[in-house]
Parts: sequence; C-alpha cells; structure tokens
Amino acid sequence: MQSHSQYVASDNALRDKIVLITGAGDGIGKQAAITFAQHGAEVILLGRTVAKLESTYDEIVSNGGLQPTIVPIDFKGASPKNYQDMVASIEGQLKKIDVVLFNASVLGNLCPFHEIKESEFLEVNQVNLNSQFFMTQALLPLLKKNKNTSVIYTTSSVGRTGRAYWGTYSISKFATEGMMQVLADEYKNTGIRFNCINPGATKTSMRAKAFPGEKPDSLKTPEDIMPTYLYLASDDSIGVNGQSLDCQVK
Repeated sequence: MQSHSQYVASDNALRDKIVLITGAGDGIGKQAAITFAQHGAEVILLGRTVAKLESTYDEIVSNGGLQPTIVPIDFKGASPKNYQDMVASIEGQLKKIDVVLFNASVLGNLCPFHEIKESEFLEVNQVNLNSQFFMTQALLPLLKKNKNTSVIYTTSSVGRTGRAYWGTYSISKFATEGMMQVLADEYKNTGIRFNCINPGATKTSMRAKAFPGEKPDSLKTPEDIMPTYLYLASDDSIGVNGQSLDCQVK
C-alpha cells in the first residue's frame, strides 16, 4: 500500500472542491494553497497580512488556477462572532467548504516553564488553539451539509511528547491533538473526517526561529511535504479519521 508521504495525486484530485486554509500567506500554508489550486481546488486564503495573501493569490492565478478568495483575519484578536460572520459570508458567496486546513500557528518564546509569561501563554494559545476551536464551531453547520468533508489540524512532535523549554507551544499542540480526537469520535458516523498532520522539520521561518543554528538546506521544503496534505484533502482519504499523520516518515 502506498504511504501517504509518497502519495501521488491526480491532476484533478481536488476539482470542484473549495478549500479554506489559515496562514495562507507564508510557508507551508502558502505552498498548500498553491498545490491545492494546481490540483483543481478553489482556495480561500485566510491570514493576517493582506500583502502576503495577495502574493499567494497572484501565484495561483499566474499558474492558471481558479481565482482564490482572500479573507484577512487576525487570529489573535478575532472573536467567536467574527468567525460566525466570516462563515456566513463564505456560505453566501461560495455555498460550501469541502476541506479546511488549520495551518496558522505561532511559536512563542522557548524558555523554562517557570519563566513563561502570562501574556505569552495566552497569546500563543489564542492563535494555536482558541481560534481553531471557535472557527471549527462556526464552520460545523456548513461542513455538515457536505457528503464528505476533510478537516486537517496542524500538530507537531512536541504535541505528542512534551519537550523541555517548549512549554507553551507544546501545550497548544497537545490540546490541538485532543480537540481533533474529540471531534473525530463525535462525528465518526458522519461525512466529516478530522485528522492532524505533523509537517516535521521543514524549511520555514518558524523553524529558523526555533533552531537558529540549523542549516536550512538540510531540511525538507514545504513543497517536499505536500503529498500528505494532498492525501488528506482528497477523496482517497475518505475513511481516515482521528489519525495524526507524519509528512516525513522515517
């Protein structure tokens, strides 16, 4: 059986699918948006920095992809009502969402547990956990209308095994895995599947912040790890639910 990390998607694997991606202006989120569009998806680009979202938009259109939708949103400050209004606007315009990729995360500072500042803990969890919780709640009524829907959360190896000095980020990813498992169990007899994806060590600005001494060229690029993302977004992963998949299988 073909490994999801070696998955080869057909050119039209995501045709007629509408895919919402958070953190779509940079790094893995940007690459996922470009890759999904190359396979026929119409993408909704969510993020804080409009110029970065416009750059993703331009690249998709120049590649011949369907015209994306840009939705600027600050996950740090958005309220549950903001997410409900956002979903209502998307439903009015596009009628459905087939795939959701929760990619946006912040690292915070790596430091001893007793030095974690309240503001830091609250901010990291606001972006990495709370925003996803409230956005998922807002999206569920729309997602339920589909025959099959894939919701993908982004995890990390430190969201499975705690690591010294990674307290805030690690806790946010443990919680993300837990939320995914709760949802997967709750919706196991429906058309919505919930899974996590662990990109692994990837050449991104977040990775460079966490490991400043690392040689970037020794890492996989966001493009290298796209097979697992395509697998979970495509109908080939129907029936896969409650799993936490590694893009980089040793």
